[in-house]
Amino acid sequence: METPLGEYIVYWLIAANLIAFALMILDKQVAENGGHRISESTLLGWAFMGGAIGTFAASRLIRHKTRKQPFATWVMIWLWFQLVLLALWALGLSEPPVTAALAYLPRPA
Repeated sequence: METPLGEYIVYWLIAANLIAFALMILDKQVAENGGHRISESTLLGWAFMGGAIGTFAASRLIRHKTRKQPFATWVMIWLWFQLVLLALWALGLSEPPVTAALAYLPRPA
């Protein structure tokens, strides 16, 4: 039985957001204790890879990196981009462009 691609996307988004949320909490704790911090590129990388909602939620919940620029701006960019993509996907409007783009990929032999 084959699992639909949409189900894998949902699993990935849940995992990416949980990881991004946890990394923000961990970075805040380390910052308060003077330890070795998690790099902004790592935090932004998880936001970029689908964890923008988790990154944003954690930053607001624990008030961490809310004014740090350009970090906060990039989080907002990825957050809105991902929310728009999720809305298009939920409305079924993302499938035609994705299907057209996938048609250009070479087929396995």
